[in-house]
Amino acid sequence: MWRLRRAAVACEVCQSLVKHSSGIKGSLPLQKLHLVSRSIYHSHHPTLKLQRPQLRTSFQQFSSLTNLPLRKLKFSPIKYGYQPRRNFWPARLATRLLKLRYLILGSAVGGGYTAKKTFDQWKDMIPDLSEYKWIVPDIVWEIDEYIDFEKIRKALPSSEDLVKLAPDFDKIVESLSLLKDFFTSGSPEETAFRATDRGSESDKHFRKVSDKEKIDQLQEELLHTQSKIWKLKYQRILERLEKENKELRKLVLQKDDKGIHHRKLKKSLIDMYSEVLDVLSDYDASYNTQDHLPRVVVVGDQSAGKTSVLEMIAQARIFPRGSGEMMTRSPVKVTLSEGPHHVALFKDSSREFDLTKEEDLAALRHEIELRMRKNVKEGCTVSPETISLNVKGPGLQRMVLVDLPGVINTVTSGMAPDTKETIFSISKAYMQNPNAIILCIQDGSVDAERSIVTDLVSQMDPHGRRTIFVLTKVDLAEKNVASPSRIQQIIEGKLFPMKALGYFAVVTGKGNSSESIEAIREYEEEFFQNSKLLKTSMLKAHQVTTRNLSLAVSDCFWKMVRESVEQQADSFKATRFNLETEWKNNYPRLRELDRNELFEKAKNEILDEVISLSQVTPKHWEEILQQSLWERVSTHVIENIYLPAAQTMNSGTFNTTVDIKLKQWTDKQLPNKAVEVAWETLQEEFSRFMTEPKGKEHDDIFDKLKEAVKEESIKRHKWNDFAEDSLRVIQHNALEDRSISDKQQWDAAIYFMEEALQARLKDTENAIENMVGPDWKKRWLYWKNRTQEQCVHNETKNELEKMLKCNEEHPAYLASDEITTVRKNLESRGVEVDPSLIKDTWHQVYRRHFLKTALNHCNLCRRGFYYYQRHFVDSELECNDVVLFWRIQRMLAITANTLRQQLTNTEVRRLEKNVKEVLEDFAEDGEKKIKLLTGKRVQLAEDLKKVREIQEKLDAFIEALHQEK
Repeated sequence: MWRLRRAAVACEVCQSLVKHSSGIKGSLPLQKLHLVSRSIYHSHHPTLKLQRPQLRTSFQQFSSLTNLPLRKLKFSPIKYGYQPRRNFWPARLATRLLKLRYLILGSAVGGGYTAKKTFDQWKDMIPDLSEYKWIVPDIVWEIDEYIDFEKIRKALPSSEDLVKLAPDFDKIVESLSLLKDFFTSGSPEETAFRATDRGSESDKHFRKVSDKEKIDQLQEELLHTQSKIWKLKYQRILERLEKENKELRKLVLQKDDKGIHHRKLKKSLIDMYSEVLDVLSDYDASYNTQDHLPRVVVVGDQSAGKTSVLEMIAQARIFPRGSGEMMTRSPVKVTLSEGPHHVALFKDSSREFDLTKEEDLAALRHEIELRMRKNVKEGCTVSPETISLNVKGPGLQRMVLVDLPGVINTVTSGMAPDTKETIFSISKAYMQNPNAIILCIQDGSVDAERSIVTDLVSQMDPHGRRTIFVLTKVDLAEKNVASPSRIQQIIEGKLFPMKALGYFAVVTGKGNSSESIEAIREYEEEFFQNSKLLKTSMLKAHQVTTRNLSLAVSDCFWKMVRESVEQQADSFKATRFNLETEWKNNYPRLRELDRNELFEKAKNEILDEVISLSQVTPKHWEEILQQSLWERVSTHVIENIYLPAAQTMNSGTFNTTVDIKLKQWTDKQLPNKAVEVAWETLQEEFSRFMTEPKGKEHDDIFDKLKEAVKEESIKRHKWNDFAEDSLRVIQHNALEDRSISDKQQWDAAIYFMEEALQARLKDTENAIENMVGPDWKKRWLYWKNRTQEQCVHNETKNELEKMLKCNEEHPAYLASDEITTVRKNLESRGVEVDPSLIKDTWHQVYRRHFLKTALNHCNLCRRGFYYYQRHFVDSELECNDVVLFWRIQRMLAITANTLRQQLTNTEVRRLEKNVKEVLEDFAEDGEKKIKLLTGKRVQLAEDLKKVREIQEKLDAFIEALHQEK
């Protein structure tokens, strides 16, 4: 039994030698194994059929020795005869001495096994320090960049040299055989020993031949399977390292965010580059030749999978989706950068969308859809305005991509007629940039001949120097296409006139919009592992999966950036020099103020002018308010109050009529009219301050802006609602007062009355002149004639004046018999008149007669203050109309004073507040500023500012790029 145990140990040594030599070109010949190991544990031995021990798991992962078919060997027949037992002690002594080799070999193997087991125990006792790798400096993990391990490996002895250092067991056996022969030479048992040796030699020769064949077969299978094994091994190691690297970078970024390292973080390169593109998009919205900075332009037919490819690269479902309908209605610029958290945010917003939460993803998709619809103008389907979106997350490749609307072949119902041409023009505008990388997306599940985008791409990049071709939906293509070689022809670009830098095949899901990115990635990797395209070598491993595509596009993008960014910086330097020279020649004494700076300057001027309203004197306010209010209410006072009351027969009736009409007027109309007058007066004064020139300092570039601010502020301003109520009480009290205190007020009332009546008389004279035509002086001097209608009016007027001369106290209205008399008198002279014409003419003739009589009465009342104080007792003179006009005049003065107080105390401040709000709204509305601040000077200053900003950002980016190198 102890022999069997020793032999088993020896066989383990053989197995370990074979295992260590399995990864080496060439292997240890089986003949060099120990004789006992060969004879006991190898199933090819002709005399024993023991079970082969199972190899270790680690060995099975990287070798296929256990899977080799074992051939049955033909056993050599051995004839056994009767051998008489002889008591020859030298032979028995030699046999016992041969046991020494087993003792030596067993001790060596057992000691090695014990040492290995002890080493494994000590290794297991060492604690796992993998969780503390972040403590180790990065230089340790990057040591392979500084030390060439390949040279060290070549300098070390190979496995074959180490195997040669092991003891030669055959020589040991031969030495022991010689010792055996020395003790058995010339003995009676020599024949038996030699017969046995001859049989052993024949068995040994047969075993050598079979072992050689087995070794050759093993070598062939090892070479065939070793490549696959190591590929799988390295792939798993690579995935594990990528995952660890992603987690470590995320941990480091999180620590930086929490301030663990307390250092100021600089902007990443891709963020700096994205800012340059954002400024360029504002400066050069039409993408002229000045914008030649690289960006990845994603183009493809509608529903070809552009959005899905972008989402796989961004590792989140961020775009709105629809079944067959157009979802991408405007270009979307997506800046991918690395960060600790997977978030997205827009350029003009501070809100962060957490891409790990489904609620935020849905909100982001909704926001993108809203922005697209907002960009699309009425009557259009797509828009060239770009939506800028930043996406950050661990493991994202740094690049800038622009997702364009899908190219269509037919305009369907609901689309604008020019949709197809607009999409082509947008795509060409982006692709004609000589440094733009074109990511051409082709649907693999449809016929290649139906593609439109490939012709467009081949026109813009005929040599394929900046085009990357991507075939999507390869899983559907492999199921539906009868000939797999057709897919290979598509990938290699043989079916298209288009050329490309690289060709890729990807799978973007099973068509279910609810699939997660991780599920799609697993499905993609599983598909390509089992795909015939890879097994038959139609596709290479680096041409498949969106991960490889993302790496390739990122490398191409940064290569293009490094090659072109300095040239673009030089071109902007030249543009800046030209613009600065033009400004110096045209505006040598003016500062270079862009649109925003000009707006701020105009804003300050407008606010200063609003403040100037508070500096208007109270006297000026009251004068213009009183004058404006009388102009507004004078017609009502004369026509509806004074004239009806003056036609009464006595003073009592006059005063009663006046009081009733004044009360009605105050309750219904007067306060409202007063507030309207005050608001119009405030507008006029505000407009006067806004529009009047300021001398040499006046800049007409602000005129349109000031006018717009004035109109918008007036539109928004509303007078205090409680002003009318308080004003009604004040006006009612003022009109109730009839006591004139002194002669000065009496004379002022008479003067006010005369002015009002003279103004009405003048208006009446003009109306009569227009009615009857020019008089004889104008007809002779200016060669003017009357019309037939004017002649009729003139004859009617003359007839009515005769009637008034006969009765100067005639009432205001004609009786029907008087109208008949006038008509008959005119008919007797051959003038045909209508009764309505007689009434209209009478109204103006009587009005003139009444106003002249009232003016004569004013002259008589100049000396009537004495009689007024005595209440016109014992006097035929009655001046109640003067008292009426004094009441009106006093009401106007008190109303003007009240309105002036409301203006200066409340309304001017509220107007100033409205102006500030309007200016703030205009400041946020870029289109408004562009519309209101125009001209060559403004545009030149804008261009200068943008070019300087672009140049500064480009210089900072180039410096950071060199530092990264």
